[in-house]
Amino acid sequence: MTGNHMLLVGCGILKNEIRHLIEENHWPLDTYFLDSALHIDFEALSLSLKSALAAHEDRNIIVFYGCCHPLMEKMLEDAGTIRTVGQNCVDMLLGNEIFTEELSKGAFFLLEDWARRWEQISEKTFGKHRAVMREIFRGDRKYMLALTTPCSGDFRAEAEAAASAAGLPLRWMEVSLDHLKAVIETALARKNEAL
Repeated sequence: MTGNHMLLVGCGILKNEIRHLIEENHWPLDTYFLDSALHIDFEALSLSLKSALAAHEDRNIIVFYGCCHPLMEKMLEDAGTIRTVGQNCVDMLLGNEIFTEELSKGAFFLLEDWARRWEQISEKTFGKHRAVMREIFRGDRKYMLALTTPCSGDFRAEAEAAASAAGLPLRWMEVSLDHLKAVIETALARKNEAL
């Protein structure tokens, strides 16, 4: 155990952003990140999260996940902990208003980690059936929205390849870390109140 530091256990999709916020705000918070592609495999997500929670049961844990598993709340209840508030990582990054607005316009959100591993993630989800993937994406999504933060690297080529594979036009949005910061601060305050 690291002093009185809490432990954030969760999805690694925004690990660079979260680490940046921890350092910038001097939060007493350690991190343990899981693979960001686990949301496409409920069984693997459940096993990985339960295992991480059990391995660190002696710590005061906050979970960084949205509603990424149908039994998320039950897993957290069993572990005696809480999670960050939000439907998913994009909701937590953008804020619910912008997230809902872009979603209603037909956005499929693309973050850097997913763009860089698009082939691996899409193949695990759709197999090698690109036509099926394109049909599904074009059925209810109108464009791919790549999100960049102050912590992002240059992933233009990977985002363009992902959008092309999905058969969607690509748009970009620069995002501050303000909403993500507020989400983590709220979770820290809630956890402190519960202690």
